[in-house]
Amino acid sequence: MSVAEDVGRIADAAAAFAEPGEELAGVLVTETLGRRVYLCAFESAEGRAWLAVGADGEPLTEGRLVREAASLAALCEVAEESAGGGHLPELQTRLAELRETDNPEGIEEAEAAAASLAETLQPEPRIANGDYLDALGSASRRLEQALGESGASPFAAAMQAALGSVEELAADVESNYKIALE
Repeated sequence: MSVAEDVGRIADAAAAFAEPGEELAGVLVTETLGRRVYLCAFESAEGRAWLAVGADGEPLTEGRLVREAASLAALCEVAEESAGGGHLPELQTRLAELRETDNPEGIEEAEAAAASLAETLQPEPRIANGDYLDALGSASRRLEQALGESGASPFAAAMQAALGSVEELAADVESNYKIALE
């Protein structure tokens, strides 16, 4: 079963947990602590509510698991948005232009690193997990180095700067969780 089909199956199961006036707004898929977790967002006039379900479509109540899933989903989103400086297609276009006009030394390596990063990025829906996050970080760093960045990683700095937002999302999930967490 593809990830998209799996998300559809979970969305159907999760919709049963919607309160009157509330609808399922999205499903984020994560793998953390050895488990597949589907983090479901519900929207209503009162705001957003959250529910994590397992592969069986049943709600999860383990607080640590839910918090880890929310944090990992947010980290992967930030990593995708920060990859290649947040403008990877534009960067790839600019590198191709540079190769055509100036053909500077190392341009092929930079283009290859940008292409590798683009291949690493997975379309939605995708599974947010530690391996994916590591692959994005490694591919981003290879691109930075190919572009001549020998100091601190701008990608790592962006990830560090986003930790507050990641924590805010995890806290929002916990405080607006549809059922009691253990």
